[in-house]
Amino acid sequence: MNFFQIKSFIKYCIKSRYRKGYGLHSPFVFELVRDVFYCKYPFYAFDEIKAFKRQLAHSNETFDMVDYGAGSVNFNGKTRRLSSLARRSSIASKYGELLFRLITYLKPDNILELGTSIGMSASYFALADRRREVNTIEGCSVTAGYAKRTFDALKCANVNQFVGQFTDVLPELVAKHALLDFVFFDGHHEKQATLDYFNLCLLKAGNNSVFVFDDIHWSKGMEEAWEIIYKHPKVTVSLDLFQIGIVFFRQECQKQHFVVKY
Repeated sequence: MNFFQIKSFIKYCIKSRYRKGYGLHSPFVFELVRDVFYCKYPFYAFDEIKAFKRQLAHSNETFDMVDYGAGSVNFNGKTRRLSSLARRSSIASKYGELLFRLITYLKPDNILELGTSIGMSASYFALADRRREVNTIEGCSVTAGYAKRTFDALKCANVNQFVGQFTDVLPELVAKHALLDFVFFDGHHEKQATLDYFNLCLLKAGNNSVFVFDDIHWSKGMEEAWEIIYKHPKVTVSLDLFQIGIVFFRQECQKQHFVVKY
């Protein structure tokens, strides 16, 4: 963490509440926190993904990465070690498993990811239900190649990879769907870019859609983007878990924002 993120984390710790759902008056959010966030069921896929991630963490491979986003707080320059990406840039198991459980709970028909990296988060999405289509976009073709190795190793046949800049690929993917059920925003961590992608996907958000944003406290700009997003008139329920932010569009729910200890 840099100094900004440390300050943001302290603020989050002060504000966060509702551990295991206690104190929540929204039935939907109470059940979500109790049954999804703090579920301890040992899904088979968790061990498979962790084992593969440990394997990558011992790799000696390096490659030059093309980064179309805001860069990285973990790396300098364009050269990346596969082991470092596996340890420091891939989604943490804690949050990957949470999103896996969220998908099994909500049962979205389609899943869209912005920012494949080496494929760990998309693997959680794909293995949550192999019958569901996962579309994932990555700007760097070399990184996408490593992601393909991940999907092959974990037998994620339901993943469709798209290589290109979000601005080029995303409009076509949005246009082909009547509704976007589950969207994970994990790339180009800049305020305006995040808002642009949110507004584009918002065109296909339905009552049961869920949007998840990674690194919402990554920078001042990302915090500003997150605040604009959860205050948007179409968003009803929003949850801040520090690392990720989750928004729902359920019109039957009263508009509320929760900072949840996780």
